[in-house]
Amino acid sequence: MRGAWAGTLTAVAALLGAVAAAPVPAPAPPEWTAQAAAGRPYVYLEGAAGSVLQDTLSVSNPGAEPLTVRLDGQGAPLAFAVRTVTVPARTRADVPFAVTVTADTALGDHRGSVTAEAGGREVRVPVHLRVNGPSLAALTVEEVRLDDSGTVHYTLVNRGSTVLAPRLSLRADGAFGTVLDRPARPLGLTLRPGERLTRTEAWSDPPALDSVTIRVRATAPGAPAAEARAERVFVSGGALAAGAGVLIAAAAAALAARRHRARAVPKPGLPVEEAQLVDVTAGADR
Repeated sequence: MRGAWAGTLTAVAALLGAVAAAPVPAPAPPEWTAQAAAGRPYVYLEGAAGSVLQDTLSVSNPGAEPLTVRLDGQGAPLAFAVRTVTVPARTRADVPFAVTVTADTALGDHRGSVTAEAGGREVRVPVHLRVNGPSLAALTVEEVRLDDSGTVHYTLVNRGSTVLAPRLSLRADGAFGTVLDRPARPLGLTLRPGERLTRTEAWSDPPALDSVTIRVRATAPGAPAAEARAERVFVSGGALAAGAGVLIAAAAAALAARRHRARAVPKPGLPVEEAQLVDVTAGADR
């Protein structure tokens, strides 16, 4: 019994010795990081449309080798002091960057990001942008025209500083009254400040023969209504031929009526019966 226990103890001691002698793997080196300056979790910028706002991205390399990092941005016109930076070992690099808030940027909150990429790994830092300024809603309708098929072409332009959700109505008047009356309806789209959008509206049954004025009217919450118009004369081949036939028939009828009236007019100064007796008698004498 004592021999068995002794053997067991010997085996356990040998196993513990082997475990103690095994090499311990070195801890993985810490990964490089990118973040807003001063350790902030995101970049926050605030300003008016037309301004240029600045901040800094901090890239830290805790490793033992230099690290080359490529920088980029999304969501707004953005420019870095350098697009590629090499960060020495155990060093932090602070890279300034600027965000240009264009004059047509909508008021309110916007989201974007700056990114750092190295060694197949990408770190994305959120950017929160607030654009301040006076609120102005303004919408125009421009470049209205009708083509041969009756399709209505027009352009909507956001002339203000807020995002607009336009509604549109159409009305067309011809020589004998209204030929199209399409009530206002949402277009299911939005227009950012300064944005232009060219669209078409189908008109399946335009008149074959008419002079038409089309009115395109657009509205949006908070903005004055906008309207523009265009004119077009519709003349199809069939309508032209039918119209020519009607004119020819009317001309022929008028000519026949004039001839009939000319034959029925009596000679001046004689009653109808007397004029007829004179003609008969004159024929008998000869």
